[in-house]
Amino acid sequence: MTQRPVLLCALTLTLGAFMVLGSVGLSRSSASKGDKAFGEYLSAECVTCHQKSGKVVGGIPAIVGWPEDQFVAVMLSYREGARENQVMRSIVGKFNHDEIEALAAYFGSLKPQK
Repeated sequence: MTQRPVLLCALTLTLGAFMVLGSVGLSRSSASKGDKAFGEYLSAECVTCHQKSGKVVGGIPAIVGWPEDQFVAVMLSYREGARENQVMRSIVGKFNHDEIEALAAYFGSLKPQK
């Protein structure tokens, strides 16, 4: 019978640790993960097609003002082959995850021009 309180205590501590780690992860996800200045530096290749103004030109979508998590998810879907576009696959394939997050921070910080 003495094992039951010890097991309950261990389970409670483990559950508490998961809750704390989960809340740390949630608070991190709401903050910018990428280096905006580095993203601006890396953006030169992006803005050869995507307008920095946020305007859609020639069917190429605007990427200005996107939520960072959405930007990262879309870029990863190109890199992993879930989205079909050879140009985007080629370009995104050059960037590591930190660079994609930096681009997301930069483009997410921009406001479309009217």
